Parts: sequence; C-alpha cells; structure tokens
Amino acid sequence: MALKPKAAKKLLIFLGKSVLALVEAVVFAIIPKPRKNVAGEIVLITGAGSGLGRLLALKFAQLGSVLVLWDISQESNEETCKMAVEAGATRVYAYTCDCSRKEEIYRVANQVKKEVGDVSILINNAGIVTGGKFMDCPDELIEKSLDVNFKSHIWTYKAFLPAMIANNRGHLVCISSSAGLFGMNGLADYCASKFAAYGFAESIFLESFTKGQNGIKTTIVCPFFIKTGMFDGCTTGCPSLLPILEPEYAVRKIVDAILQENMYLYMPKFIYFIVFLKSFLPLKLGLLLGEYLGAFNLMDGFTGAKKKN
Repeated sequence: MALKPKAAKKLLIFLGKSVLALVEAVVFAIIPKPRKNVAGEIVLITGAGSGLGRLLALKFAQLGSVLVLWDISQESNEETCKMAVEAGATRVYAYTCDCSRKEEIYRVANQVKKEVGDVSILINNAGIVTGGKFMDCPDELIEKSLDVNFKSHIWTYKAFLPAMIANNRGHLVCISSSAGLFGMNGLADYCASKFAAYGFAESIFLESFTKGQNGIKTTIVCPFFIKTGMFDGCTTGCPSLLPILEPEYAVRKIVDAILQENMYLYMPKFIYFIVFLKSFLPLKLGLLLGEYLGAFNLMDGFTGAKKKN
C-alpha cells in the first residue's frame, strides 16, 4: 500500500535525521566532543558523604564548580566538604538530608535555593543495596531501596527542574546501574529501583525535548559494580569482560560524559554488547551467557545492606 504524501514526508524527515544522528555518533566516537565549562555552575550531589559521591565532589571542586553536598551522615558530609575545599573549591555547602523522605528533600531543597541559588547540575547519586533474596528481604528494606534509589529522583526533579525549565538550561544526571538494564540474581529490589530511575530520567528527557527545552541535558550512567564498599564481598565470574570497576576510573568517565553532554554511559564497554544481545537473544541463550559471566553468583559473598545516601 502506497504511503500518503504527508506520511511519506514524515518518513523521509525521520530517515534524514536518523542518518545525521548516526553520522554524528560515528564522528564523536572518533573525535571526543568538546567539553563544557562548569566553573561557577552550582552542582548538587546526593550521597556525597562517601564513595562515588565524594569522588565526584572532589572532581567538580577541581573544575571550579560551586558544590552543594547532600548526605544522611552529617559527619561524612562535612569531611567531604573539607576535602573539596582542599581540592580547590571556593564555595561548598553541606546539607544533611535523608533522601528516602520526600518532605525532607523538599525542605532542604528550599533551603538550598534560598542560601545558594538555582542548581544547574543535579547528580542523583544516593543509593542503597540490600542484597538479599526477594522472599527473604524485609518489606521495610524494599521500600527503602525504592525510596532512595528511585523516588528521591522524582522529588529532586520536582524541586530543581522548574528553574532549569525557566532558564532552558541545566543538566540532570542519573546514576543508575547495569542492574537497571538487566535483572540480577539476589538484587530484585535494587534492579527494580534502578530500572525505574533509568526509565524516569529517559522519560523526563523526552518530555523536555518535545517541549523544545533543548538547553536541559540528561546523562544516564549505568556502571557495573564499583569498588566503593557498597558491594563488598561481591565477585565477578569474568573479570576480563566484566571487572569490578575502580572508583577513580568510574568518576573520570562519569565527569567526561557530563562535560561532553553524553546521554548514556555504560561501564565497562562490554555492557553495551550485553544490552545489544539482550534485545534479540532467546531466553535460554541469555541464561547461558549469564552463567558464563558469573551473573548468577555475583552476590554470593555480599555481607549485608550498604548505602551511599
């Protein structure tokens, strides 16, 4: 059946834009994108008291950003604050915030807007992992995983996105996980929360894009396990393809992705291949791949619930 003129025109526009997007992707795969300047930008990092959040704070301190640090632990957060000043930050603000509580997020967010200004780069990094079999995991821990790993993203977006929309300028960074791309044994609640965070960030990007708010950028980060203490005791069955990542490497790649305004970052690169295979492999072959990579026993040595909120 022949396409109507209007439908044919839309198809041609789609194909033309697709070709341009592919060419752009190939070019930037060879030649890195120019980095944006974040000196003076107000960067808010949740879960800044330790691990990945602390390292991200130190990196942005070196880049001259104004830092807003959130963590549930006042002592750890203040330690990060001191380290950031030593790393070169001239303005650092530390706030104690329990990211599992909506009302507290809104309260502290209003305080930030009054005392610091409009956040221009929001990094949702706070997270918790329980690491138990689904039927053995207490309800309150499952709820906590969803509250911190996913729902906190909703409330921080509600708090800080309006100013970004008004200025048509900002950057939303979602620290998801490879567990937000495919299910993992012993991580049912964690996977659910990270899948949700990924889908939410992608949906908000599309909503902004369709409204013409092209100044608001999104970066979604999906790393394999990182040696931050959050997954102590976990092992990988294939370290050459799926290594437990060094924190410094992960932070360097994340900051590069933000500065180059990349939409997605998967680490290590083998994750891209797994996602590609998942799209067409029969379930049985997928299970065989998971068995080969040791994906069914990653959590065997895990020692208990850890959080980076």
